[in-house]
Amino acid sequence: MKAITTSPVTRVLTCFAVLVMALASCWALDLSGAGATFPYPIYSKWFDVYGQKTNVRINYQSIGSGGGIKQLLAKTVDFGASDAPLSDAEIQAMPAPVAHIPTVAGAVVMAYNLPGVGKGLRLTPEVIAGIFLGTITRWNDVHIASVNTNLHLPDMAITVAHRADGSGTTYIYTHYLSAVSSTWATKVGSGKSVNWPVGIGGKGNEGVAGVIKETPGGIGYVELAYAVQNQITYANIKNKSGSFIEPSIASTTAAAAGAVSAMKKDIRVSIVNAPGRFAYPIAGFTYILVYRTNTDAVKGNALKTFLGWAIHDGQQYTGSLLYASLPPAVVKMNEATINSLK
Repeated sequence: MKAITTSPVTRVLTCFAVLVMALASCWALDLSGAGATFPYPIYSKWFDVYGQKTNVRINYQSIGSGGGIKQLLAKTVDFGASDAPLSDAEIQAMPAPVAHIPTVAGAVVMAYNLPGVGKGLRLTPEVIAGIFLGTITRWNDVHIASVNTNLHLPDMAITVAHRADGSGTTYIYTHYLSAVSSTWATKVGSGKSVNWPVGIGGKGNEGVAGVIKETPGGIGYVELAYAVQNQITYANIKNKSGSFIEPSIASTTAAAAGAVSAMKKDIRVSIVNAPGRFAYPIAGFTYILVYRTNTDAVKGNALKTFLGWAIHDGQQYTGSLLYASLPPAVVKMNEATINSLK
């Protein structure tokens, strides 16, 4: 067989290409983060797009807000992610000052698996609290039927699905329940994890979505994108103004817009049960958490640059993934915070 020969020019170009690839590999920078599953769909998109643009690789563990806070505390990641802002006690426990960067807002939906019943289920705050307290146990209960006279509700047991891990989605959801039900506030309360009166636990938004999808009669709370991706139907919820609202980008934006003035005093604001005719009542911001001073100048600058990109260019990807973009006033607050990072 005749040997294949290459010209000197080809060999030089090949060697040059190999050298460029090697140098690119050397220049690549890795950042690591961990935390909330709530924003995982949008974060995955951001990290992929940003990596292709900048050669900064961001490795993210979607392990729940509680896990992300723990890893930030231990300094095993460059940033944490949480739908639950740090409490005063958690801030004090951190080894150094931490900044909160709201990245997007999202809706927590009441997803359900009800054979023979499609879209259009309506739920009131009283019914939702009753289901999760275990006092409403069947789908044809009079309290559900009275606001769904157009639906034929089956005589079927209700199976509740909730998070088994420390979760920012749980934080948002239980803050909502505490806001609308004094019984829930007294007996269970709110937080990233609670002692659930009833139900089956699932790990992450993915796990809860899986339980609902596999369980006829199931109902649980997940971020909107997970319900859509898993083709699970979700309810319209009666809001503070008395309107039954479908979770959407627009209704989440309406909830977020009402929080801007409060965020100027404290960025860690809740937007559950927000006033306004068109506001969806179970919604929240999700945050990236970073130390205000980074001892690694290269990583610190890379993280600042990424955060700046996320709150500006990154917002163009929110709508297609069913998140609400940041209000302009919140973007300005973030700009000031990011510029202050050292």
